[in-house]
Amino acid sequence: MLDHIQEASDLIKREFSINQPLSIGIILGSGLGEFAEVIEEKQSLPYEKIPHFPISTVEGHDGQLIYGTVSGKKVLALKGRFHYYEGYDLKQATFPLRVFKALGINTVLISNASGGLNPKQKIGDLMLLDDHLHLFPDNPLRGVNDDRLGPRFPDMSEPYSESLQELAMNIAKENDILLHRGVYAGTPGPTYETPAEYKFFRIIGADAVGMSTTPEVIVARHSDMKVLAISVISDMGVEGQIVEISHEEVQEVAQMAAPNLAKIFTQLIEKLN
Repeated sequence: MLDHIQEASDLIKREFSINQPLSIGIILGSGLGEFAEVIEEKQSLPYEKIPHFPISTVEGHDGQLIYGTVSGKKVLALKGRFHYYEGYDLKQATFPLRVFKALGINTVLISNASGGLNPKQKIGDLMLLDDHLHLFPDNPLRGVNDDRLGPRFPDMSEPYSESLQELAMNIAKENDILLHRGVYAGTPGPTYETPAEYKFFRIIGADAVGMSTTPEVIVARHSDMKVLAISVISDMGVEGQIVEISHEEVQEVAQMAAPNLAKIFTQLIEKLN
């Protein structure tokens, strides 16, 4: 894997003429690719041109690596992520996080669209992740560990940076943006949940459920990167509010919520050292 990481990171440096370590990486989930419009002086690179990168196959995930400036700071953004349900194993799906680390990135901002489980939420709200339940049938760290990438048994007592959460909550308050906090359940997909599954996830402590993010966070923490993640509540899994949902509708809700998410991310990047 180290050779593959090196090959991918070397090509990205050449294509974007990166001559110093980066510090901020961004992952844009379903319908949230519009944040890329906030990035100034941007350059893009299709995933298929990057050695060993997976290819995004899901509508709403454009499959572009974006390099540019946000709030005066250089960032690298994944406009589209990779999922277990696409047929990738979790090592493949999280490979870009390894490349982020090789490029010097130490802070990762993650977004996703998820189903709301907390009755206090409504469609279009934002939820700050303060913990998660990794419910995939695999772990991206399974197998022989290379200590150059991270420890055999990484600590997960603070999967999401408390200092970044505090910053995000303050920014939301200053901009009059409702930002819930809660636990995210990561599941393999690709089916949306049954009413009984929604109920089960709520009983075991989740406030939102989606098909991504937790594998990325595990690899980021294994690599000693700080993480902040925000979900757009795209549909409701609360009893009495469950209706038929489609991926197109999820994208539409995410696009409506994107301006508030962009405002939080942009101002957060401005405050980072």
